[in-house]
Amino acid sequence: MHFSDSLARGVAPTGPGTLHARTVTGGIRMAPRPGLTVRFGRGERPEVDLGVGVDDLRVSRRHGELTYRRRQWWLMNTGQQLLRLPRGRMLHSSSEPVPLAAGYTPLFVKGSGYREHLVELYVTGHDDQGLVSRRRADTVAPDRWPLDEDERLLLVVLGQRYLLYEEDPRPLSYGRAADQLGYLRPEEAWSERKVEYRIEAVRRRLHGTGFPYPLMHDTSAGRPSDNSLLHNLLKGLVESTTLVPPDLDLMEED
Repeated sequence: MHFSDSLARGVAPTGPGTLHARTVTGGIRMAPRPGLTVRFGRGERPEVDLGVGVDDLRVSRRHGELTYRRRQWWLMNTGQQLLRLPRGRMLHSSSEPVPLAAGYTPLFVKGSGYREHLVELYVTGHDDQGLVSRRRADTVAPDRWPLDEDERLLLVVLGQRYLLYEEDPRPLSYGRAADQLGYLRPEEAWSERKVEYRIEAVRRRLHGTGFPYPLMHDTSAGRPSDNSLLHNLLKGLVESTTLVPPDLDLMEED
């Protein structure tokens, strides 16, 4: 049974703070109790409560644990490999424990080669009645961001490697983008400075609209490079399907 299906069918209790954890080898459900610790890893009971990566020697026998204290479940890495949380957050064995928010949290255990082992975590909230099945409901479209014709062409040129879904893509430089745009639209007199100005205008417009990645400099945390902000912009536009591979046709000559 899928993790969300088990909740939707009322299998999960509704008590706040209840922890549900599932891997490909099984699942557990634990009511909150101060001092209670749930352990997961490659080992067997009673060494761990939940098996994960049981055939992968890169996974530690006791790779992590969840302890209930101060009315929250706290996650700690006790293994040799990293744990990965949403938004790219990593946990090392030397990292401080982190609290789990109510709701769903996917956790990945780094394994051999490119393998990552998924641990699905769900903490019941105070007003949680379980997940409601919506199999017949209409699909909610991704949040797509408005771009005018020139902005779309400019971003496609800068982000062509992203639209090819290359591994670890990087944007084209403003200079090279200006050269390509000058070839495609010679009548518009594109320059490196014009490219930079138009990109900054897009970042300013989308900043504060719910865009998933930072688009402006955070003066309190130091000044990131414009290249990192451009990377954030292109990554968010591609992931939201605002920019899609067929947009590369805009770079074809008439």
